[in-house]
Amino acid sequence: MHITTLEALRTLYGPASERSLKKEIPSLDPHATRFIELSPFVVLASSGAHGHMDASPRGGAPGFVKVLDTQTLLMPDSPGNNRLDTLENIVSTGRLGLLFMVPGFDETLRINGQAVLSTDPADLALCEDARRTPKLVIRVTVDSVYLHCAKALMRSQLWDASLHPERSSLPTMGEMLRDQIQAFQGETIEIESQAEMVQRYRQSL
Repeated sequence: MHITTLEALRTLYGPASERSLKKEIPSLDPHATRFIELSPFVVLASSGAHGHMDASPRGGAPGFVKVLDTQTLLMPDSPGNNRLDTLENIVSTGRLGLLFMVPGFDETLRINGQAVLSTDPADLALCEDARRTPKLVIRVTVDSVYLHCAKALMRSQLWDASLHPERSSLPTMGEMLRDQIQAFQGETIEIESQAEMVQRYRQSL
């Protein structure tokens, strides 16, 4: 049986609590700003004009996402794989969802808004670091902000190092890519070791 209407969905869950509705605010306050300043990691969700979905992890030193004012964020685009899924979605629809995380904190911060890709020299300068000046900056205009409760991270015990699986519980990234490309595209590729891959990553962090 599938749920196909909003009414049927609500019969399972009932109404949202008053606090969960009131916690959504239209701009960045001091608490949200401080959360962003402490965050070295954010998941950026986007959708293209034809429904192509993407959720992309972005990381840097704490505060790498800059708070320009109560309605504006600047996020540098760092070197990646050049697929540009997120950036193409921004060009197509100009909409983003952001999930900020702080290591050791079970709460997260969610922000929804509009986005453009900026090459304005002033924006680039604000986002430069010791390694580089970014090619472009994702400029986000904030529509809504809210703190997300700790339940998901508490259930997952994400920060408990004693529960982290050994790296050997999965093949290396190269081995997995080799197997997937072979299975779905019928091509055989050479693979690099985990150490070689990490070293390559470090050259473009």
